[in-house]
Amino acid sequence: MTSTPSLGDVVAIVHGRYDPATAEDWDAVGLVCGDPAAPVRRILVAVDAVEATVNEALLGVGADLLVTHHPLLLHPVSSVAATTPAGRTVHRLVVGGCALLAAHTNADVAREGVNDALAAALGLTATAPLIPSDSDASTGLGRVGVLAAPTTLRELADHVAAALPPTAHGVRVSGDPSQRVERVAVVGGSGADALPAARAAGVDVVVTSDLKHHAVLDHREAGGPALIDVAHFASEWPWVPAYAGLLHRDLVARGYDVDVRCSSIVTDPWTFRT
Repeated sequence: MTSTPSLGDVVAIVHGRYDPATAEDWDAVGLVCGDPAAPVRRILVAVDAVEATVNEALLGVGADLLVTHHPLLLHPVSSVAATTPAGRTVHRLVVGGCALLAAHTNADVAREGVNDALAAALGLTATAPLIPSDSDASTGLGRVGVLAAPTTLRELADHVAAALPPTAHGVRVSGDPSQRVERVAVVGGSGADALPAARAAGVDVVVTSDLKHHAVLDHREAGGPALIDVAHFASEWPWVPAYAGLLHRDLVARGYDVDVRCSSIVTDPWTFRT
């Protein structure tokens, strides 16, 4: 016998897998808007809460809950009046009866979170955290794993491009195209701060995003591993279908009947290159 959960029930399930206490101090995770007592029958999972994904949630799916990776209100605000983009988003969701929940850095460090999804999308095995959490060595920032067989840096870059959504950013590489690579570190989202740990871990290559000119120069001059830089959105997108499946499984295990879907919209802000 199945039943319909409340928003509060779903929030508890999400937080049971991605504990808000593990989020960074600067982060803003959890429920952004919505009545915990409201029923939830349809859920959409996306990377960002922007106009396109809100339209998809309200008009395309008829969702009662939009779960995103990136927080809509990452920085403190004193108003959510519909005079700002974030305020308009909140108003549309509230009027449309759709709650918003963000799982950000708490989903980055967790098992079966953003980094495990990226590692799985690239076919890495024997994965472990790149920077283990102080309280639990099985969780932490990034992942280190091995490919099924050694390959070249160029072939791995081609594989990364095929495995992730196409974006205007594309796939940028720093390193010798013919270099042999097997041991790989991945860091979903901005990974520059994790480069020293990747060098210490002895990996052949790091797959991440948002790498700046001087960070790459300094890293390579210091003898750091090769780098594959992808769009921020692309590095975190594998979590969307992966978590939609996990959330549905978690709901079914508790006897709930909920339609969980993953967004099909690319929310990378860069639209073309010449």
